[in-house]
Amino acid sequence: MKTPLDKSLTELATALRAGQTTAKELTEACVANRDATEDLNAYKTWTPDFARQCAGLADDAFKAGIDLGALQGIPVSVKDLYGVQGIETFAGTHKALPQDWQTEGEVIESIRQQLGVVTGKTHTVELAFGGLGVNSHWGTPRNPWDAVNHRVPGGSSAGAGVSLQQGSALVALGTDTAGSVRIPASMTGTVGLKTSVERWSTSGIVPLSTTLDTAGVLARTVEDVAYSFAAIDPFIDSTSEEFLSEIQSFPASAITIGIVHEEVWDDCSAGVTESIQETLKECEQAGVILKDIDLPECTDAIDMLAKGSVAAAECDEFIEAVLPAWRDCLDPLVSTRIRDGDQLSAREYLTRLRWFDDTAIKANTRFKDCDVIASPTVCITPPRLYEVSELDGYRANNMLALRNTCIANFLGLCAITIPAGLDQTGMPVGLQLMARHGDEEHLLAIALAVENIIGTSSQRLGKPPMVAWKK
Repeated sequence: MKTPLDKSLTELATALRAGQTTAKELTEACVANRDATEDLNAYKTWTPDFARQCAGLADDAFKAGIDLGALQGIPVSVKDLYGVQGIETFAGTHKALPQDWQTEGEVIESIRQQLGVVTGKTHTVELAFGGLGVNSHWGTPRNPWDAVNHRVPGGSSAGAGVSLQQGSALVALGTDTAGSVRIPASMTGTVGLKTSVERWSTSGIVPLSTTLDTAGVLARTVEDVAYSFAAIDPFIDSTSEEFLSEIQSFPASAITIGIVHEEVWDDCSAGVTESIQETLKECEQAGVILKDIDLPECTDAIDMLAKGSVAAAECDEFIEAVLPAWRDCLDPLVSTRIRDGDQLSAREYLTRLRWFDDTAIKANTRFKDCDVIASPTVCITPPRLYEVSELDGYRANNMLALRNTCIANFLGLCAITIPAGLDQTGMPVGLQLMARHGDEEHLLAIALAVENIIGTSSQRLGKPPMVAWKK
């Protein structure tokens, strides 16, 4: 028998409106789950009393017959980059940021106006500048899939996927500049959507790169991500239920998945390639067409990652202009890479901006023979924390973690990661699907069709060991 938190968001929305459950009950279940797995350290600021207040408002509205949106009464964790009035923003740094960064931007305003339940601020890598999830100021969340070793959860939205797996939230807000939604989703066995640049406003979010930053969402299933996306997205007029109905009938036989054979398959940990190949084979057996395609811009994007994009320069400028007093206290794992941006000439900075525009135009033409392009989301198993505590080990693993996800950011695409299996160490493997800029609806329809073929994360992977034995 399903507990309330085992239900889909659609089922919960129906139950809330029918009086079969309450926002308070959902919130208390989330609080109990977090208390039982507190050592996972998902949150920088855990706010159960604030969540209870949000739940009370949602329940009062339901009782009065007031329905303010699809996320009313739904527990949502928020990355510690988003301003939320009354909850300090640290952005992973050593102290709270100035008051301006508590200002709520459009994404948070949407959730608050719908009376969503904010459970707290989840950990982020300092200033979101890293793909592994490491934070020396406040501790690195534990990946719940390894009960013996402290493995990283992926970053920079480090606590987002952990909050979902421990059951302290049903939706998690993150940001994605080079993979910061998809990497933690992949490494924790959840689903993560990177939206197209400018699809969602980044107002009220501490910036890493004004050029590349995107807001995104994680959830336990593709269906829940699609439900949340429709609830937040400013361009969708239909309700979340109507949107799901619109995209659920996409037949497998109408889908063509493009497969590239550039560097995305290199240096994969044991079991990663095998998991992705098995997933794609299952899709093909269900009627999906697999097609080899050329995406030479993949190589260009990976080369750009290696030499440094514009993120370091833009982050360096932000620190100098807004947080100069923070500079001397930055984690060396972050500060040494930010300093790279200080060495970028104005001409080279503008050259790279032009490269992004030109390369995105080319890459978006590669979809004429396929609907989406597939790859492993992350090619490596989540490293153990001690392996990435020093700069050399950190740099090598960070580059590999970001390598495949940065492609979508640098080529101006939207992308999603779906749990595909477990590698040989028992850690989750994600399948990345990339689509044209602004084509989130089509991407979600295809991702949902794939999920219907291979099963949800809990069906395919089971429960993480650090959660299963404490429930």
